[in-house]
Amino acid sequence: MTLHQSKYLMKTVKVAVVTLVVTFSSCKNDFLDIDPQGEQAAAAFWTSEADATKAVNAAYASLRSWGNTAFPALAVESIPGDDAEKGSSPTDATYFNDYDNFTATSTQGQLGGFWEAQYQNINYANQVLDNIPSITMSESLKSRYLAEVKFIRAYSYFRLVRAFGGVPLRLKVPKDATEYNIPRASAAEVYAAIEKDLTEAAAALPPSYSGEDVGRVTKGAALALHAKVAMYQQKWSDVLSYTNQVMGMGYSLVSDFEKEFRLENENSTESIFEIQSALVVGNAPASNSQYSQVQGVRGVTGGGWGFNVPTQELANAFEPGDTRKDATIIFRGETTPSGDAIPATGDNPMYNQKSYVPFRLYVTGYNEGAQQNIRVLRYSEVLLMNAEAANELNNPVQAIASLEIVRARARGSNPLALPKVTTTDKAALRTAIWNERRYELAMEGDRYFDVIRQGRGAQVFGAKGWKAGKNEVWPIPQTEIDLSGGLLTQNPNY
Repeated sequence: MTLHQSKYLMKTVKVAVVTLVVTFSSCKNDFLDIDPQGEQAAAAFWTSEADATKAVNAAYASLRSWGNTAFPALAVESIPGDDAEKGSSPTDATYFNDYDNFTATSTQGQLGGFWEAQYQNINYANQVLDNIPSITMSESLKSRYLAEVKFIRAYSYFRLVRAFGGVPLRLKVPKDATEYNIPRASAAEVYAAIEKDLTEAAAALPPSYSGEDVGRVTKGAALALHAKVAMYQQKWSDVLSYTNQVMGMGYSLVSDFEKEFRLENENSTESIFEIQSALVVGNAPASNSQYSQVQGVRGVTGGGWGFNVPTQELANAFEPGDTRKDATIIFRGETTPSGDAIPATGDNPMYNQKSYVPFRLYVTGYNEGAQQNIRVLRYSEVLLMNAEAANELNNPVQAIASLEIVRARARGSNPLALPKVTTTDKAALRTAIWNERRYELAMEGDRYFDVIRQGRGAQVFGAKGWKAGKNEVWPIPQTEIDLSGGLLTQNPNY
């Protein structure tokens, strides 16, 4: 455990076989906040609708943990790509460089942290799925709760399978010693389980919520994630079907790209799923998200630690006139749209603007940027998945139409910027869509795995040390292999 981690670990209560974060309603979302007081005995749990609510809320709370959104996630999902690099000072957390140059081995701790965080989410979901069916409560609420955690389980297995390939597929809480140690399933088996969860979730979830339930998993979220999962398997007909359904559900883009990532536009018309965070005054343990803190502008009050910074390569990649460049990257010496003057000198020339929270909102004693929700699925990505699927299915007209919606916003007020893509050549249009994903989703944790699923790992990352036949996946954490007594096998060439 690092010093950064230990300072802000969330408080938990013990329930069943893993910890559950008990939540209560004291701000806009009742599943945001955790009660740091005491423990509830497992024998007294799983008896009421209130218990069911606590357990589901715990699964949501887990999504914003350190392993899900801070160093482990940045190491596995962001820094290895060509859009981001370590940042901070040259001597701070130098192990991040092992991910950037693909020398990380199975003993590197961030791999284990990422693995553990995903399985903690899965265990929360499994407890709900195993125990809520026997509770006497509202049947409609029960059905919805089961669907919500199926999405969470699917999301966590998706992160695992694209990072490691086949992993142990645990779909229930172990009941005895014989069920704890299980081998890796194949990647195909993991994907099949993910798709089953998402199909069932979409069938039971509502299209939207009101009041304090805003931010929970919706039908649109299940369909959008299913489209993404299908895209990674090149199931283009499924991608097109799921994205077409989402496109008919009333989502729309926030007109100003930069403002989509500010606090006032959390859970906006563009938002399909966000990890909910909050700064709860008087309850620092509940204000536990470190997503913005670890990426914030280094060396200023209200900034952060300065990790996971944009590369010059990313800055150079944007087309002239693309408003997303300045909305994605905080440049040293600039003044942000929120009025923060960024020092002209410092350790890093650039920072991630999508994770930025205005410095004036910092509260002493709390994590910088603890208020910031983490965007997981946005409508713009649905449009780009729709465009990619349509092109692969030889429908360039639809592909261009979906692509143009995204590019039109990126032009801002300059009608001469970003000329409309008109090519109907399949290969050229495919490249244009891939490039658009880079510009639109930069610094959101997808670029690295996008390049790999596109079969371009050696081409794009080869100069950094990426090798075909090895670096399509990360090594299985050695601690997990050791705990399994060797039942878990290592990925090739590690």
